[in-house]
Amino acid sequence: MVHEAFLYHAWMPASVAIRYAKLALKMAETINSIRWLSYSFGTLGKLSTQTEQKQAYFQKALGFAQSIRASDIAYQWQQQLGLIYQKQGKTELAIQNYNAAIANMTEVRDSVLSTNGDLQFSFQSEMEPTYRNYMRLLLRSPNPDLKRVIQINEGLQIARLENFLRCGKLDLVALNQLQNLKSAPTVIHIIDLGDTIEVIAQSTDASLHHHSINSKLVRFQIDHLLEALQNENFSEVGESSITTSSQGIYEKLIAPIKTYLPPSGTLVFTLDKSFQSIPMALLYDGKHYLIEHYSIAETLGSRIRQPRFLHQNQMIALIAGLSKVSPSSTDPNAPKNMDNLLPSKQEIENVEKQTLSSVALLDNKFTLKRFKEELTQNNFPIVHITTHGQFSSDPLKTVLVAYDKLINIRDFDSLIRGKTENSQDAIELLVLSACETAKGNKQSAMGIAGMAVQAGARSTVATLWRVEANSTALLMQEFYKGLNNGLPKAEALRQAQLSLLSNPKYKKAYYWGGFLLVGSWL
Repeated sequence: MVHEAFLYHAWMPASVAIRYAKLALKMAETINSIRWLSYSFGTLGKLSTQTEQKQAYFQKALGFAQSIRASDIAYQWQQQLGLIYQKQGKTELAIQNYNAAIANMTEVRDSVLSTNGDLQFSFQSEMEPTYRNYMRLLLRSPNPDLKRVIQINEGLQIARLENFLRCGKLDLVALNQLQNLKSAPTVIHIIDLGDTIEVIAQSTDASLHHHSINSKLVRFQIDHLLEALQNENFSEVGESSITTSSQGIYEKLIAPIKTYLPPSGTLVFTLDKSFQSIPMALLYDGKHYLIEHYSIAETLGSRIRQPRFLHQNQMIALIAGLSKVSPSSTDPNAPKNMDNLLPSKQEIENVEKQTLSSVALLDNKFTLKRFKEELTQNNFPIVHITTHGQFSSDPLKTVLVAYDKLINIRDFDSLIRGKTENSQDAIELLVLSACETAKGNKQSAMGIAGMAVQAGARSTVATLWRVEANSTALLMQEFYKGLNNGLPKAEALRQAQLSLLSNPKYKKAYYWGGFLLVGSWL
């Protein structure tokens, strides 16, 4: 009966729900259940319309939860109190409660994830608003604690990724904790707080610089660019349509922090929400694309595996791909409208020539069983897959197309789990060629980060849209040439993209702009 009282208020009139909640409170007092006392007062707090009364109920609910160290209950009331104090302008009290709520949520998530990955919160509704409200509160300060904002955003993005993967704690390192780097990269954090877009630039000397803009001033350009990039006829979209939108984004978000950026080098972007599906290389200053000045890497939540150069003696690859439509194309989760990828054969041959040794699985040799055997029985610092694939915010629709069946993101985890248990650095470079993000899914690039993490890859190169096969084969040839010449991965990719940009046949953004490097830039 106590439990039922907490369910009725979701659909009954408020007066009826309050009556049931008070009944539940009396029953909780009768049986002396501290947990149900906490739930009862918390429920009354949610139902109350008077701020002072709400606050009093939540404080009582929190007191009972804390008395039995029930972090799974306490965070709910700390969230509510933080929101009340924020509206009242009591900043310090709001910060205290948001801090405590996030700490308790993290403790509960860690416990849940370590025992059963399927037992997860409804993250979108339960947790994410608290992170974003907390960042809003911090950024409204005359002297905002930008370091703390970055930490909160990092926690939010990693929690989103773990929730997406339904996995345990990810073995990743924060960018500001990386060791043995000859030089620190410039990091640009783009955080979408709904009403504002926040940009925080971390210079190579670790100084932080903040720019905020009303999202209404840039949202149209973001949506317009995303729509163009995910258009099935993107190859026919006029270049001016792309540059107009990308220039608008550049002017609103990057130009205000330009003085804090080096004239060249590497930029590492930590991107939020729909920005993850926009290649930063495409941002345009009116004369040049960003890729013409900088090599670019992206992270999710400013956490990666410890960067490390790919040495020439590590140019050993497992190469797999499809050049024609396979039996697996009939799977309901397969990407739509798949064509033959005849140039994939040439791409595989090009990669083979650029490696010290390799194993190639083409067409009917690229079966799930054979792929798994090669991965588990041999050591391949490079795994290169050229096949149709799709990245989505739905894990089951984040897939690679093998000959006999699809490999979804959870299958990928089981494929390499044995390797990563024996060696944390089993894959130095994962290349996913000819894949695309799911149409109309603004956060589908989450699947790229998820695939990279599941592979245990230090660096991942992937495509945001279904790129043209001949130009991709050429780009990959140049990319591996750069790696063989000792270039860092991000710079090798940049040079390969510039080789297409300088080619009259392939200068349109459609051919070179969709390639992302996620993770280590070295």
